[in-house]
Formats: sequence, C-alpha cells, structure tokens
Amino acid sequence: MEPIQDDQYQPASLDLRLGSVAYRVRASFLPGKDATVKQKLEDLAMHEMDIGNGAVLERGCVYIVPLLEGLALRRRTSAMGNPKSSTGRLDIFTRLITDNGTEFDRVREGYNGPLYAEVSPRTFSVLVRKGSRLNQIRIRRGNPPSSDLAMRRLQAEHQVVASISEDDIRDGVPVTVDVQGDRPGGIIGYKARSHAGLIDIDKVGHYNVLEYWEPVYAPRRGGLVLDPADFYILGSREAVKVPPTHAAEMVAYDTLVGEFRVHYAGFFDPGFGHPDAGGEGSRAVLEVRSFGVPFVIEHGQVVGRLEYEPLTAPPARLYGSGVNSSYQRQGIALSKHFKPLSVTDMQR
Repeated sequence: MEPIQDDQYQPASLDLRLGSVAYRVRASFLPGKDATVKQKLEDLAMHEMDIGNGAVLERGCVYIVPLLEGLALRRRTSAMGNPKSSTGRLDIFTRLITDNGTEFDRVREGYNGPLYAEVSPRTFSVLVRKGSRLNQIRIRRGNPPSSDLAMRRLQAEHQVVASISEDDIRDGVPVTVDVQGDRPGGIIGYKARSHAGLIDIDKVGHYNVLEYWEPVYAPRRGGLVLDPADFYILGSREAVKVPPTHAAEMVAYDTLVGEFRVHYAGFFDPGFGHPDAGGEGSRAVLEVRSFGVPFVIEHGQVVGRLEYEPLTAPPARLYGSGVNSSYQRQGIALSKHFKPLSVTDMQR
C-alpha cells in the first residue's frame, strides 16, 4: 500500500488510484464468497499489462486493475464504491470488486483486504497509468436509514430538488430530464462521436469538444429519440442541492421509467449546488444509454431518484469550497478533459 495523498480526500469520499498492472479478461465477473479476485484471474485473464508509465485501455474490452488502496474495516463499518464524475461522463464503465465479493461496488462490513477496479471503456479508448483515478469510495457506519418522510422534511427545509412538491417524493426525490432547453432548436446535450480519438485520463482542459462530441439539439416537437448505439450527455430539468449535513446518490436504473440507464457516476458530495459552498443549485448531468431498442425520452420525464443519506458530521470542506471540485454551478458539463466550447466552435 502507498500513502494516501491529500488531494485524494473529497468531502465524503476518497479517490482511489490504479496500480501498475492491468489484466485484460475474457468477461466481467464477481469472485463469489469462496474465491479471491486473484484466483478468478488465473482462469479469466488473457493478458497482463504494465501500465506504470501509461498504457491504452481499448474500448469494448474489460480490464481488472489492482488498486493502490486496500481496506481494513471495523465492525459495523462497510463501504460503497462508484465511478468519479469524469469517468462516467467518458462512458468508462468502472466498478469496485473485493475478494469473496458477491456484489459490485459494495464492500461488506469488516472487510480486510485488497481492492480492484473493473474498467470497461464503452465509447472512447483511454490512456491510464499508475495513480490515475477512475473511481472513489465512501465509508459507512451502521446502516443509515433513509425514509420518504425524512426526504420530505429535507425538501421542505432545503428545497434539495427545485420545482417538485413533497407529494412527489416516493422511494427518493425524483429528478426529471430537460429535452427542451432554453429555446426551440437550442443545444440540450451532446452525443459521443463513434471512433473518436484516444483520451488521456489525466489531462484536463486538453481536448477539442467537437472532435469527440456532436451537439444534441432540442426537438422541434415531441421527445428525444435515444439510439441504443449511442451515448448521450443530457441535463436534469431541476437544479439540485446537497446540504452540508448529507450526501446523495442517484439510483442508476429503473425499468419502471424506461429501458435506459442514467448516471453511471451517481454520487453527490455534501455542498453540491448548495449556497454554503458557492452554489445556487446545480443541474445534475445525466449519462444516458438506451438498452436494446430506440427509446423516446420526453421533457420532464422522471429518469431517476436521489436518495439522501445523513453524514456522521458535516465535513471540514464542502464540494466546491476549497477542494478540487470540477462541476459546481455546472450546466450541461462534459468531463473536465475538454476545453470550454466557444461560440466560434459552434459556428463551424
């Protein structure tokens, strides 16, 4: 294990770092309660790669990467993993795996052992190296209750999601999609270009947006048709706030609202969009894929629900206030790897 660096700490989570080796595997897997990840790799690994000084993870392939961090959890303490926001916005499917694990991203109470990332770039091939950060972890004590009654109280006090009523809250606080934008024919999001170039995961503000993305414009009438072959970045209709006393997570996929998935990276740190951290409500950016068939997504359609969890104590620093926060007061924001899009760019 290597010492944790100060900038790995986020208000309610810890960034995890890739180690120096990646294993290309035949298929995604869970070890199950009777096996370690290393034992499963003996059967499923196709190729071992040294990524210490940089290597390419190809789109459409699955890799297992041992992380530099491990865990030694106490009794009544568990953990949850999730992709970082920038990882989700590049459509890099990333999940946390543990020895003897039976679920992705969930670390059982009292776990003591190594951590691994399953990494599968879906749209862009990416260049990574030892120390690159694709996912993060949150430590939980006990089993914090989350009830609709508590969510209604939170909504009444903080208006955590704008323009909804307390009666709308059921199994979490609903979030809807914006496919109208500010004006007819205006930009409402982006669609990833097929067969675009390589992205170095550690470069910030480096790439030209239009070489990797094409704008999505508001339909003149009706909803937006999602093509199952494409990956979209859209925005929520509502502004979202996370008070300093809570963190939030968006439920990623619900077949009751349609055959699509939203928000690969569904964790919101305390202070996101909150006035105490310099926010005035920030729109949730939605990473969207349709499954199997084209699907029409309508303006104002519920696409997910936010579950708020109380913290054991407010963090010393909030998201957007004194930490490396890329998406405070965001609009429809692509990942931090891209240069800001200018008016001249849009007139090309």
